[in-house]
Amino acid sequence: MKISVKHLMGAACLLAAGTAQVSAEEIKVMTSGGFTAAYQKLGPAFATAHGDTLTTILGPSMGKAPEAIPNRLDRGEQADVVIMVGYALDELIKQGKIEPGSRVELADSRIGAVVRAGAPRVSVGTPEALRETLLHARSIAYSDSASGVYVQNELFAKLGVADQVKPKSKMIEKTPVASVVAKGDYELGFQQVSELLPVKGATFVGKIPESLQSVTRFAGAVPKGAAHAAEARALLQYLASPAVQPTVRATGLDSVSAQ
Repeated sequence: MKISVKHLMGAACLLAAGTAQVSAEEIKVMTSGGFTAAYQKLGPAFATAHGDTLTTILGPSMGKAPEAIPNRLDRGEQADVVIMVGYALDELIKQGKIEPGSRVELADSRIGAVVRAGAPRVSVGTPEALRETLLHARSIAYSDSASGVYVQNELFAKLGVADQVKPKSKMIEKTPVASVVAKGDYELGFQQVSELLPVKGATFVGKIPESLQSVTRFAGAVPKGAAHAAEARALLQYLASPAVQPTVRATGLDSVSAQ
């Protein structure tokens, strides 16, 4: 996706700068699924205000897929900003691939469930209800990201249903879980709420109980060798600013400042 907006700064900025024009830059942003909806809503306003172009590269925060952000960086792909799961970003920091001090906390993401639009609503709001829903579901899908790893390796076991649900459960690679539920391939799907809500044809059921949640922190940073480090830092500060938090929360995320 490309957001291409190249304008002069706003009137107030122009008055301050006289007749000088803002130098437009192409800022390359690698972002993983959980924060993408918020970024797509907020990015155009930043681009307009700064006169820059945002070039967006989508990919998971981890995993073996060539599209995964760490694998892209390993291949030498250039980026000015990376937005990803916090602990995956920590690994890049340990590897020396991130500019020191550039990490910015962006949002927390919780796990929710969907069914196909028009299907009977199910309950996942209490441990007992979630357990019964899992046992009665004909098929279950979950993502290949942090939330899906938790569902597969921990959530089922905590509910004591791992053996019963394993034969009818599937980790979905690359594809949004809600989309395979919307097509009718699976009856019940789990993923981070912010990745479920944008998909048409699926009905959001709700978040899993807080006592069983796995909260994923999303953060951004500037990779070593970024061509536009100053602009990248400005974008991250904007995405984390109090003024944009209503938009962040509307996409299904939780503000870091609210925790």
